[in-house]
Amino acid sequence: MTFDLASARVVVTGGAGFLGSHLCDALLAEGAEVVCVDNLLTGSPDNIAHLAQHDRFRFVDQDVTRHLAVDGPVDAVLHFASPASPIDYLELPIQTLKVGSLGTHNTLGLAKEKGARFMLASTSEVYGDPKVHPQPETYWGNVNPIGPRGVYDEAKRFAEALAFAYHRTHGVPIRVPRIFNTFGPRMRMDDGRAVPTFIRQAMAGEPLTVHGDGTQTRSLCYVDDLIAGFLALLRAEMTGPVNLGGSDEVTMLELTDAVIAAVGSGSTVTFAPRPVDDPQVRRPDTTIAERELGWSAAVPLAEGLARTVAWYRSR
Repeated sequence: MTFDLASARVVVTGGAGFLGSHLCDALLAEGAEVVCVDNLLTGSPDNIAHLAQHDRFRFVDQDVTRHLAVDGPVDAVLHFASPASPIDYLELPIQTLKVGSLGTHNTLGLAKEKGARFMLASTSEVYGDPKVHPQPETYWGNVNPIGPRGVYDEAKRFAEALAFAYHRTHGVPIRVPRIFNTFGPRMRMDDGRAVPTFIRQAMAGEPLTVHGDGTQTRSLCYVDDLIAGFLALLRAEMTGPVNLGGSDEVTMLELTDAVIAAVGSGSTVTFAPRPVDDPQVRRPDTTIAERELGWSAAVPLAEGLARTVAWYRSR
């Protein structure tokens, strides 16, 4: 049975965030009606300001860790609410744990009540500092549950467990993408993640701050590619989890070179201590996404960086 987005009414939690706002745009472009739920803890009204007058878009200012009720039919509930950058979840540890636990419980309850599909925005952080490389969905991970990053990692691991419990117990149709490092327009420059931080520093002509010796890797995906993966999974008849991420695995030093080139900056590099439990490597095994969804990331790193730099400059 094909899921028809053109006639769907979709609830997106965290819809004013980086990924959530792009997801709202994509769903509206498909013809869906979108109810965006966000308490703007880390999201921004600027990300959805262009949708304010859209006749199929509605914004609800609410904390999803409290009871979530939506009037009328709902065809899909997409749970994307959560602090997602280290600077946010380290400052908001309890809120991060609550949105992964209580927020997931409330959104699953809404999906169950409405007979709706449910999508959980999970993360490559469920793999922790991996002992297996690249990371397949069958890998259980290497996470420090009591470390400072554990508030995010374990919140998402619990959220996955709860989603599968609702699926097995109540028959809620779930979709679980595991999101690898993604970048693009609408990332806050001060959110602490590598790409916006490096761009901000390069645009200011400052040295780019690399943690550790810069040999740790990340695999980067441009936001448009990731959103296409979400829609493909939402339409598909499979639960997941499914890795969605780019194949451009680069060291942090290689990323600084790419950002400096994209900005046209004369910046140099400076070094700082590695954060606790910072993963040494990160690259998705995307075999399942390629085989089952016909999806792979298409935008090259240099092109994605050029688009992102242009957006920051336009701001």
